[in-house]
Amino acid sequence: MRVLFYSIQSALKNLWAEKWINLLTAFSVGIGLLILSTFITVTFNMDSVLKRWARSFGIVVYLDDDISAEATDTVRELFKQDADVLEVNYISEDEALRELRLILGSEASILDDLERNPLPSSFELKLKRDLLIPSYVKKKAEEIEEMSGISQVQYGEKWLASLNTVTRIMKASSIFLGGAILIAIIFITYNTIKIFFYRRKEEIETLKLLGATKSFIRLPFLLEGLIIGIVGGTIGSLALFGIHSVLVAKGLDFIPSVRAIIVSIPDEIFLSVPVAGALMSFIGSFIAVGKIRY
Repeated sequence: MRVLFYSIQSALKNLWAEKWINLLTAFSVGIGLLILSTFITVTFNMDSVLKRWARSFGIVVYLDDDISAEATDTVRELFKQDADVLEVNYISEDEALRELRLILGSEASILDDLERNPLPSSFELKLKRDLLIPSYVKKKAEEIEEMSGISQVQYGEKWLASLNTVTRIMKASSIFLGGAILIAIIFITYNTIKIFFYRRKEEIETLKLLGATKSFIRLPFLLEGLIIGIVGGTIGSLALFGIHSVLVAKGLDFIPSVRAIIVSIPDEIFLSVPVAGALMSFIGSFIAVGKIRY
């Protein structure tokens, strides 16, 4: 306990003695974490928006014109028994024509000259969200199209492929950016601790002559890196909170359209930024003191 108390006291003393370089390092860590947390927040918001959009995705199954009522009921039951289908909605020919009239609005009069209703009856199927993979949905549509009484199957193939591509790119970018910033913060802390070590070389030599162990000498440097990371992470977290608050409070007045893509940020993100900063900086400090020979 005495060793830990001495190490904390020594770390705080040395941090204050080198306050400007430590502050610069903390700001560098904070900016890196702010960039990362901002990108993760944007990714989180976009993922939430994409999931909301995915709820409206469905497969439209058009029935044969001459299909009987019994055959229609049979097809409905098959869809309801399908474990992949969440919702089954039947749209009759008359309902389809009414919907078309509503869509056309004032131009609906062009339908009055039709001798018969050209629209087929259909089913709208909603699939489970975890199954909205382009290759799977395509296979599912092909299986449905082979069923008896089915005329045609349509779904937003290009839209679904684009949605899937955007999601994968965002996740891959988050991993890449996270890895790059992790390396950058570790490198920044590594160089800072290394500089501190060589600046205190005479003090370390004195401690060695007094019989101090390597662990005793290393611990203050590790704590310095840990504190720098916590301070930097706190700076990044506060900056993220401020940017998000201003965007929500003022940004919506200037760009109302962003309301659709803004969701609240979980408190866990604000709390995790200082923890991430502490962990990254500690790793950099650990590598620095481990590579130095004394």
